[in-house]
Amino acid sequence: MDHPYRITVLSDTHMPRKAKALPAALLADLRQSELILHAGDWSNWELYEQLSQYAPVDGVAGNVDDDRIVERLGYKKLLDIEGKRIGIVHGHDGQGRTTPIRARKAFSDVEVDCILFGHSHIPFKEWVEGVLLFNPGSATDKRRQPQYSYGRIYIQDGSLEAKHVFFDQK
Repeated sequence: MDHPYRITVLSDTHMPRKAKALPAALLADLRQSELILHAGDWSNWELYEQLSQYAPVDGVAGNVDDDRIVERLGYKKLLDIEGKRIGIVHGHDGQGRTTPIRARKAFSDVEVDCILFGHSHIPFKEWVEGVLLFNPGSATDKRRQPQYSYGRIYIQDGSLEAKHVFFDQK
């Protein structure tokens, strides 16, 4: 592939309670995505259907998601994408004082390259013992954060890179 495989990463959208529509900044990005991953707290299945208009979608349920999302996606998932093993968990369940610690513990028994999580609405990116822990924040419910955010992951030539995209208006 002559360009990186591009994944848009979302979490904690809480739609339609926190937003009636996806932010314009995010919509432009979705059109460029080859895959969309969501780390839970969608709130309803209609968001899955809307995102599916842009690219294939996968993800997990969070602590506020309805039964339909839980039944279809589950709470934990391990995907092999372009040779990289990516774990997805919302981060609300399990033992550990912080969401990143809970997310890491959820995959302590398997080899992963990256763990995507949400729950805290706090953007987070840190390499821990060779594993990238990545929380995209929220594109629709920033809570006490200065900006809204989502994430991008690029995979190319055996390497994985993640970055946050920050914006002011939803």
